[in-house]
Amino acid sequence: MNPTAAALVIGDEILSGRTRDSNLHFLAGELARVGIDLREARVVPDVHGRIVEAVRALLAGHDHVFTSGGIGPTHDDVTADAVAEALGASIAVREDARLLLQAHYDRQGIALNEARLRMARIPEGAALIDNPVSAAPGFSLGRVHVMAGVPRIFEAMVASLLPRLTGGTPLLSQSLRILRGEGEIAGPLAALAAEFPDLLMGSYPFQKAGAHGATVVVRGPDGARVGEAVARLAALFPP
Repeated sequence: MNPTAAALVIGDEILSGRTRDSNLHFLAGELARVGIDLREARVVPDVHGRIVEAVRALLAGHDHVFTSGGIGPTHDDVTADAVAEALGASIAVREDARLLLQAHYDRQGIALNEARLRMARIPEGAALIDNPVSAAPGFSLGRVHVMAGVPRIFEAMVASLLPRLTGGTPLLSQSLRILRGEGEIAGPLAALAAEFPDLLMGSYPFQKAGAHGATVVVRGPDGARVGEAVARLAALFPP
Protein backbone atom coordinates (compact mmCIF):
# COMPACT_ATOMS: atom_id res chain seq x y z
CA MET A 1 0.00 0.00 0.00
CA ASN A 2 1.31 3.44 -0.89
CA PRO A 3 2.14 6.03 1.78
CA THR A 4 -0.59 8.63 2.22
CA ALA A 5 -0.30 12.40 2.43
CA ALA A 6 -2.23 15.54 3.25
CA ALA A 7 -1.56 19.07 2.01
CA LEU A 8 -1.96 22.15 4.20
CA VAL A 9 -2.10 25.44 2.28
CA ILE A 10 -1.52 28.39 4.59
CA GLY A 11 -2.33 32.01 3.87
CA ASP A 12 -4.95 34.71 4.25
CA GLU A 13 -4.31 35.67 0.63
CA ILE A 14 -5.59 32.29 -0.54
CA LEU A 15 -8.75 32.46 1.52
CA SER A 16 -9.48 36.04 0.45
CA GLY A 17 -9.23 35.13 -3.23
CA ARG A 18 -6.43 37.63 -3.80
CA THR A 19 -4.00 34.86 -4.72
CA ARG A 20 -4.82 31.76 -6.75
CA ASP A 21 -3.14 28.65 -5.33
CA SER A 22 -1.21 26.47 -7.77
CA ASN A 23 0.90 24.57 -5.26
CA LEU A 24 -1.72 21.95 -4.49
CA HIS A 25 -2.09 21.10 -8.18
CA PHE A 26 1.68 20.75 -8.58
CA LEU A 27 2.11 18.73 -5.39
CA ALA A 28 -0.66 16.28 -6.32
CA GLY A 29 1.00 15.52 -9.64
CA GLU A 30 4.45 15.06 -8.16
CA LEU A 31 3.23 12.81 -5.35
CA ALA A 32 1.29 10.63 -7.78
CA ARG A 33 4.47 10.31 -9.84
CA VAL A 34 6.44 8.88 -6.90
CA GLY A 35 3.68 6.72 -5.42
CA ILE A 36 2.53 8.83 -2.46
CA ASP A 37 -1.26 9.11 -2.36
CA LEU A 38 -2.56 12.61 -1.63
CA ARG A 39 -5.78 11.97 0.31
CA GLU A 40 -6.72 15.32 1.83
CA ALA A 41 -6.11 19.07 1.52
CA ARG A 42 -6.96 22.00 3.79
CA VAL A 43 -6.55 25.76 3.57
CA VAL A 44 -6.10 27.74 6.78
CA PRO A 45 -5.35 31.41 7.55
CA ASP A 46 -2.10 32.80 8.93
CA VAL A 47 -3.30 32.10 12.47
CA HIS A 48 -0.94 30.25 14.80
CA GLY A 49 -3.56 28.19 16.61
CA ARG A 50 -5.37 27.16 13.43
CA ILE A 51 -2.12 25.91 11.90
CA VAL A 52 -1.25 23.93 15.05
CA GLU A 53 -4.70 22.34 15.06
CA ALA A 54 -4.58 21.46 11.35
CA VAL A 55 -1.07 19.98 11.48
CA ARG A 56 -1.97 17.70 14.39
CA ALA A 57 -5.23 16.58 12.82
CA LEU A 58 -3.72 15.85 9.41
CA LEU A 59 -0.70 14.10 10.87
CA ALA A 60 -2.97 11.77 12.86
CA GLY A 61 -4.54 10.48 9.65
CA HIS A 62 -1.71 10.44 7.12
CA ASP A 63 1.89 9.35 6.71
CA HIS A 64 3.08 12.79 5.53
CA VAL A 65 1.86 16.38 5.77
CA PHE A 66 3.11 18.92 3.22
CA THR A 67 2.61 22.62 3.99
CA SER A 68 3.00 25.66 1.76
CA GLY A 69 3.13 29.28 2.85
CA GLY A 70 3.97 31.33 5.90
CA ILE A 71 7.75 30.93 6.23
CA GLY A 72 8.85 34.38 5.04
CA PRO A 73 10.29 37.35 6.98
CA THR A 74 7.13 39.21 8.02
CA HIS A 75 5.09 39.17 11.23
CA ASP A 76 2.31 37.06 9.69
CA ASP A 77 4.71 34.28 8.70
CA VAL A 78 3.95 32.02 11.64
CA THR A 79 4.10 28.54 10.10
CA ALA A 80 7.49 27.52 11.49
CA ASP A 81 6.50 28.40 15.06
CA ALA A 82 3.13 26.68 14.69
CA VAL A 83 4.64 23.47 13.32
CA ALA A 84 7.22 23.46 16.12
CA GLU A 85 4.44 23.78 18.71
CA ALA A 86 2.32 21.13 17.00
CA LEU A 87 5.16 18.62 17.31
CA GLY A 88 6.48 19.78 20.68
CA ALA A 89 9.82 21.12 19.41
CA SER A 90 11.71 24.24 20.40
CA ILE A 91 12.60 26.75 17.68
CA ALA A 92 15.46 29.21 17.24
CA VAL A 93 17.81 30.63 14.62
CA ARG A 94 19.95 27.73 13.44
CA GLU A 95 23.51 28.30 12.33
CA ASP A 96 23.42 26.26 9.12
CA ALA A 97 20.29 28.08 7.97
CA ARG A 98 21.77 31.42 8.97
CA LEU A 99 24.93 30.75 6.95
CA LEU A 100 22.85 29.92 3.87
CA LEU A 101 21.03 33.24 4.17
CA GLN A 102 24.22 35.17 4.97
CA ALA A 103 25.94 33.89 1.83
CA HIS A 104 22.86 34.62 -0.29
CA TYR A 105 22.49 38.21 0.89
CA ASP A 106 26.24 38.85 0.81
CA ARG A 107 26.24 37.96 -2.89
CA GLN A 108 23.53 40.54 -3.43
CA GLY A 109 25.11 43.20 -1.25
CA ILE A 110 22.08 43.18 1.05
CA ALA A 111 22.18 43.16 4.84
CA LEU A 112 20.89 40.11 6.69
CA ASN A 113 18.66 42.13 8.98
CA GLU A 114 16.45 40.95 11.83
CA ALA A 115 13.43 40.39 9.61
CA ARG A 116 15.35 38.27 7.09
CA LEU A 117 16.94 36.33 9.94
CA ARG A 118 13.45 35.08 10.88
CA MET A 119 13.75 32.74 7.89
CA ALA A 120 16.63 30.94 9.65
CA ARG A 121 14.45 29.97 12.61
CA ILE A 122 14.23 26.18 12.42
CA PRO A 123 12.64 23.75 14.91
CA GLU A 124 15.04 21.55 16.85
CA GLY A 125 15.60 18.21 15.14
CA ALA A 126 14.40 19.32 11.71
CA ALA A 127 16.19 18.55 8.44
CA LEU A 128 16.55 21.46 6.02
CA ILE A 129 14.86 21.41 2.60
CA ASP A 130 17.08 23.04 -0.01
CA ASN A 131 15.88 26.21 -1.71
CA PRO A 132 17.97 26.82 -4.85
CA VAL A 133 15.85 29.84 -5.82
CA SER A 134 16.16 32.22 -2.86
CA ALA A 135 18.26 30.29 -0.29
CA ALA A 136 15.82 30.50 2.66
CA PRO A 137 15.30 26.81 3.48
CA GLY A 138 12.20 24.84 4.23
CA PHE A 139 12.40 21.97 6.69
CA SER A 140 11.10 18.51 7.52
CA LEU A 141 10.20 17.89 11.14
CA GLY A 142 9.34 14.24 11.43
CA ARG A 143 6.62 13.59 8.86
CA VAL A 144 5.74 17.26 8.36
CA HIS A 145 7.40 19.02 5.42
CA VAL A 146 7.29 22.81 5.51
CA MET A 147 7.80 24.77 2.30
CA ALA A 148 7.38 28.26 0.88
CA GLY A 149 4.18 29.55 -0.68
CA VAL A 150 5.72 31.25 -3.72
CA PRO A 151 5.06 28.69 -6.48
CA ARG A 152 8.51 28.81 -8.09
CA ILE A 153 10.18 28.28 -4.71
CA PHE A 154 7.65 25.67 -3.59
CA GLU A 155 8.24 23.63 -6.74
CA ALA A 156 12.02 23.79 -6.28
CA MET A 157 11.66 22.66 -2.66
CA VAL A 158 9.43 19.74 -3.64
CA ALA A 159 12.09 18.66 -6.14
CA SER A 160 14.70 18.82 -3.36
CA LEU A 161 12.53 16.92 -0.89
CA LEU A 162 10.97 14.03 -2.80
CA PRO A 163 14.17 12.01 -3.37
CA ARG A 164 14.45 11.71 0.43
CA LEU A 165 11.01 10.13 0.82
CA THR A 166 9.99 6.53 0.28
CA GLY A 167 7.17 6.23 -2.21
CA GLY A 168 5.19 3.33 -3.56
CA THR A 169 3.70 2.44 -6.92
CA PRO A 170 3.01 5.46 -9.16
CA LEU A 171 -0.56 5.90 -10.37
CA LEU A 172 -1.06 5.68 -14.13
CA SER A 173 -4.06 7.20 -15.87
CA GLN A 174 -5.94 7.22 -19.14
CA SER A 175 -8.97 9.29 -20.11
CA LEU A 176 -11.85 8.88 -22.54
CA ARG A 177 -14.07 11.69 -23.85
CA ILE A 178 -17.68 10.53 -24.14
CA LEU A 179 -20.31 12.63 -25.91
CA ARG A 180 -23.15 11.56 -23.64
CA GLY A 181 -24.63 13.20 -20.56
CA GLU A 182 -23.58 11.95 -17.14
CA GLY A 183 -27.12 10.77 -16.47
CA GLU A 184 -26.78 8.35 -19.38
CA ILE A 185 -23.32 7.01 -18.54
CA ALA A 186 -23.69 6.84 -14.75
CA GLY A 187 -25.21 3.35 -14.56
CA PRO A 188 -22.81 1.55 -16.92
CA LEU A 189 -19.86 3.42 -15.40
CA ALA A 190 -20.82 2.33 -11.89
CA ALA A 191 -21.09 -1.29 -13.04
CA LEU A 192 -17.70 -1.10 -14.72
CA ALA A 193 -16.14 0.44 -11.61
CA ALA A 194 -17.49 -2.46 -9.58
CA GLU A 195 -15.74 -4.89 -11.96
CA PHE A 196 -12.44 -3.05 -11.49
CA PRO A 197 -12.28 -2.35 -7.74
CA ASP A 198 -8.50 -1.87 -7.94
CA LEU A 199 -8.94 1.20 -10.17
CA LEU A 200 -10.24 4.71 -9.59
CA MET A 201 -12.78 6.05 -12.07
CA GLY A 202 -13.99 9.63 -12.18
CA SER A 203 -16.43 11.42 -14.48
CA TYR A 204 -15.95 15.11 -15.30
CA PRO A 205 -18.69 16.80 -17.37
CA PHE A 206 -17.97 19.41 -20.04
CA GLN A 207 -19.91 21.67 -22.35
CA LYS A 208 -18.01 23.37 -25.15
CA ALA A 209 -18.83 24.68 -28.64
CA GLY A 210 -22.30 23.19 -28.56
CA ALA A 211 -21.09 19.73 -27.52
CA HIS A 212 -21.63 18.26 -24.09
CA GLY A 213 -20.50 15.08 -22.45
CA ALA A 214 -18.04 13.80 -19.87
CA THR A 215 -14.39 12.93 -19.70
CA VAL A 216 -13.91 9.72 -17.74
CA VAL A 217 -10.52 9.31 -16.12
CA VAL A 218 -9.32 5.86 -15.06
CA ARG A 219 -6.35 5.61 -12.68
CA GLY A 220 -4.44 2.76 -11.11
CA PRO A 221 -1.01 1.23 -10.50
CA ASP A 222 -1.31 -1.40 -13.26
CA GLY A 223 -1.16 0.06 -16.76
CA ALA A 224 -2.60 -3.06 -18.36
CA ARG A 225 -5.65 -2.99 -16.08
CA VAL A 226 -6.16 0.71 -16.77
CA GLY A 227 -5.99 0.03 -20.51
CA GLU A 228 -8.44 -2.86 -20.23
CA ALA A 229 -10.96 -0.74 -18.33
CA VAL A 230 -10.72 2.12 -20.84
CA ALA A 231 -11.19 -0.31 -23.74
CA ARG A 232 -14.31 -1.71 -22.07
CA LEU A 233 -15.58 1.82 -21.52
CA ALA A 234 -15.00 2.73 -25.15
CA ALA A 235 -16.97 -0.34 -26.24
CA LEU A 236 -19.88 0.69 -24.03
CA PHE A 237 -20.01 4.18 -25.52
CA PRO A 238 -18.79 4.12 -29.13
CA PRO A 239 -18.42 7.51 -30.90
